[in-house]
Amino acid sequence: MPETESSHTEEARKRVLLVWDAPNLDMGLGAILGGRPTAAYRPRFDALGRWLLGISADISLETGHEVEPEATVFTNIAPGSADVVRPWVEALRNVGYAVFAKPKIDEDSDVDQDMLDHIALRQYTPGLAGVLVASADGQAFREPLEAIAAEGVPVRVIGFREHASWAVSSTVLGFTDLEDIPGVFREPLPRVSLDSLPDQGAWLQPFRPLSSLLSSRTQ
Repeated sequence: MPETESSHTEEARKRVLLVWDAPNLDMGLGAILGGRPTAAYRPRFDALGRWLLGISADISLETGHEVEPEATVFTNIAPGSADVVRPWVEALRNVGYAVFAKPKIDEDSDVDQDMLDHIALRQYTPGLAGVLVASADGQAFREPLEAIAAEGVPVRVIGFREHASWAVSSTVLGFTDLEDIPGVFREPLPRVSLDSLPDQGAWLQPFRPLSSLLSSRTQ
């Protein structure tokens, strides 16, 4: 049976994988802001999507193969929060993101292993042209991502430089600060670095209230 044009297209098509670790990035953003983000400080996934499409187009030009992005947001759903989270999940799906949602039942019900399983599945599926992981969790991701990079697949970590020194300093992984992606934030983040303090000093807000010490003692 002769090969058709569509079969050649399927053979040539490649994929750039984006995995977004929502719990980890929400925690990092909250630490920078000193609290829950307002609308001005919530990441714009449409801007992230346009940036990802640009990366895919660049790889297409470099390799001569059609490259398509595949983006998935992994998140936990706390008990009783479904109605609050539903509009965000639906908005992501409308933009073009897949969403993996998992109930947050206990400390062991996070989405780390689900993300690693998804990356491993794509790693051994023909056509992987690049991997981008939005997370600062070096304990979960560093070794698996370095193993993929060792196979010659470009790997990039997206996150906040304050929380991902393992990726910023890596010689095999690329790093992009989330705030450096055009349009992802409507307003500049109020970031303060101990290496570049203003002359008049700066307030560093607590990551959590002192009252959390009481709740931790009762657990």
